[in-house]
Amino acid sequence: MIQKILMHRTDNSFIQFFRYTLVGGLAFIVDFSSLFIFTDILNVYYLISAALAFVIGTIVNYSLSICWVFSKRTFRSKSVEFGIFALIGLVGLCLNELVIWIFTEYVNLHYLISKIISAGFVLLWNFSGRKFLLFR
Repeated sequence: MIQKILMHRTDNSFIQFFRYTLVGGLAFIVDFSSLFIFTDILNVYYLISAALAFVIGTIVNYSLSICWVFSKRTFRSKSVEFGIFALIGLVGLCLNELVIWIFTEYVNLHYLISKIISAGFVLLWNFSGRKFLLFR
Protein backbone atom coordinates (compact mmCIF):
# COMPACT_ATOMS: atom_id res chain seq x y z
CA MET A 1 0.00 0.00 0.00
CA ILE A 2 2.73 2.50 0.96
CA GLN A 3 4.64 1.56 -2.17
CA LYS A 4 1.57 2.31 -4.29
CA ILE A 5 1.17 5.71 -2.64
CA LEU A 6 4.82 6.68 -2.90
CA MET A 7 6.33 4.81 -5.84
CA HIS A 8 3.93 3.75 -8.59
CA ARG A 9 2.56 6.03 -11.25
CA THR A 10 -1.12 6.65 -10.62
CA ASP A 11 -4.19 8.46 -11.89
CA ASN A 12 -5.89 8.27 -8.50
CA SER A 13 -6.75 11.86 -7.55
CA PHE A 14 -6.45 11.21 -3.82
CA ILE A 15 -2.94 9.79 -4.15
CA GLN A 16 -2.03 12.60 -6.55
CA PHE A 17 -3.33 15.18 -4.07
CA PHE A 18 -1.31 13.54 -1.29
CA ARG A 19 1.82 13.63 -3.43
CA TYR A 20 1.06 17.16 -4.60
CA THR A 21 0.74 18.22 -0.97
CA LEU A 22 4.20 16.77 -0.24
CA VAL A 23 5.65 18.43 -3.34
CA GLY A 24 3.83 21.63 -2.44
CA GLY A 25 5.24 21.41 1.08
CA LEU A 26 8.77 21.26 -0.25
CA ALA A 27 8.07 24.04 -2.75
CA PHE A 28 6.55 26.05 0.11
CA ILE A 29 9.70 25.62 2.19
CA VAL A 30 11.77 26.91 -0.73
CA ASP A 31 9.28 29.76 -1.32
CA PHE A 32 9.00 30.69 2.37
CA SER A 33 12.77 30.58 2.93
CA SER A 34 13.38 32.68 -0.18
CA LEU A 35 10.77 35.20 0.98
CA PHE A 36 12.52 35.53 4.34
CA ILE A 37 15.97 35.84 2.76
CA PHE A 38 14.87 38.43 0.19
CA THR A 39 12.92 40.49 2.73
CA ASP A 40 14.86 40.26 5.98
CA ILE A 41 18.40 39.71 4.76
CA LEU A 42 18.46 41.47 1.38
CA ASN A 43 15.92 44.17 2.39
CA VAL A 44 13.66 43.74 -0.65
CA TYR A 45 10.07 45.03 -0.23
CA TYR A 46 7.93 42.13 1.01
CA LEU A 47 5.53 42.02 -1.96
CA ILE A 48 8.39 41.98 -4.47
CA SER A 49 10.11 39.32 -2.35
CA ALA A 50 6.89 37.31 -2.31
CA ALA A 51 6.69 37.37 -6.11
CA LEU A 52 10.33 36.35 -6.58
CA ALA A 53 10.07 33.59 -3.99
CA PHE A 54 6.81 32.35 -5.53
CA VAL A 55 8.50 31.95 -8.93
CA ILE A 56 11.35 29.94 -7.39
CA GLY A 57 8.82 27.74 -5.56
CA THR A 58 6.84 27.26 -8.79
CA ILE A 59 9.91 25.95 -10.61
CA VAL A 60 10.52 23.43 -7.82
CA ASN A 61 6.83 22.47 -7.87
CA TYR A 62 6.76 21.97 -11.66
CA SER A 63 9.90 19.85 -11.69
CA LEU A 64 8.65 17.51 -8.97
CA SER A 65 5.05 17.43 -10.24
CA ILE A 66 5.96 16.14 -13.68
CA CYS A 67 8.34 13.55 -12.21
CA TRP A 68 6.29 12.19 -9.34
CA VAL A 69 2.73 13.51 -8.98
CA PHE A 70 0.95 13.41 -12.33
CA SER A 71 1.26 10.40 -14.61
CA LYS A 72 -0.68 11.71 -17.61
CA ARG A 73 0.07 14.82 -19.56
CA THR A 74 -2.37 16.72 -21.74
CA PHE A 75 0.22 18.40 -23.97
CA ARG A 76 3.14 16.81 -25.81
CA SER A 77 5.10 20.04 -25.96
CA LYS A 78 6.93 20.70 -22.71
CA SER A 79 7.13 24.42 -23.51
CA VAL A 80 3.35 24.63 -23.96
CA GLU A 81 2.86 22.55 -20.83
CA PHE A 82 5.20 24.75 -18.78
CA GLY A 83 3.53 27.88 -20.22
CA ILE A 84 0.12 26.73 -19.01
CA PHE A 85 1.64 25.55 -15.72
CA ALA A 86 3.16 29.02 -15.33
CA LEU A 87 -0.13 30.72 -16.30
CA ILE A 88 -1.96 28.76 -13.59
CA GLY A 89 0.91 29.75 -11.31
CA LEU A 90 0.47 33.40 -12.32
CA VAL A 91 -3.13 33.28 -11.12
CA GLY A 92 -1.79 31.63 -7.96
CA LEU A 93 0.79 34.41 -7.68
CA CYS A 94 -1.93 37.07 -7.91
CA LEU A 95 -3.93 35.24 -5.26
CA ASN A 96 -0.77 34.91 -3.14
CA GLU A 97 0.03 38.63 -3.40
CA LEU A 98 -3.56 39.64 -2.63
CA VAL A 99 -3.87 37.44 0.45
CA ILE A 100 -0.45 38.46 1.79
CA TRP A 101 -1.23 42.14 1.22
CA ILE A 102 -4.68 41.99 2.85
CA PHE A 103 -3.51 40.07 5.90
CA THR A 104 -0.35 42.16 6.32
CA GLU A 105 -1.78 45.62 5.66
CA TYR A 106 -5.35 45.32 6.95
CA VAL A 107 -5.29 42.52 9.51
CA ASN A 108 -1.82 43.62 10.71
CA LEU A 109 -0.25 40.15 10.66
CA HIS A 110 3.46 39.66 10.06
CA TYR A 111 4.11 39.05 6.36
CA LEU A 112 5.35 35.49 7.03
CA ILE A 113 2.12 34.61 8.87
CA SER A 114 0.20 36.10 5.94
CA LYS A 115 2.24 33.87 3.62
CA ILE A 116 1.24 30.77 5.56
CA ILE A 117 -2.45 31.72 5.22
CA SER A 118 -1.98 32.40 1.53
CA ALA A 119 -0.36 29.01 0.97
CA GLY A 120 -3.58 27.15 1.77
CA PHE A 121 -5.60 29.07 -0.81
CA VAL A 122 -2.89 28.79 -3.44
CA LEU A 123 -2.44 25.04 -2.85
CA LEU A 124 -6.10 24.37 -3.62
CA TRP A 125 -6.11 26.63 -6.69
CA ASN A 126 -2.85 25.27 -8.13
CA PHE A 127 -3.70 21.59 -7.63
CA SER A 128 -7.18 22.00 -9.14
CA GLY A 129 -5.97 24.04 -12.10
CA ARG A 130 -3.05 21.77 -12.86
CA LYS A 131 -4.94 18.53 -12.35
CA PHE A 132 -7.87 19.48 -14.58
CA LEU A 133 -6.13 21.60 -17.21
CA LEU A 134 -2.72 19.98 -17.58
CA PHE A 135 -2.58 16.46 -16.23
CA ARG A 136 -5.93 14.84 -17.02
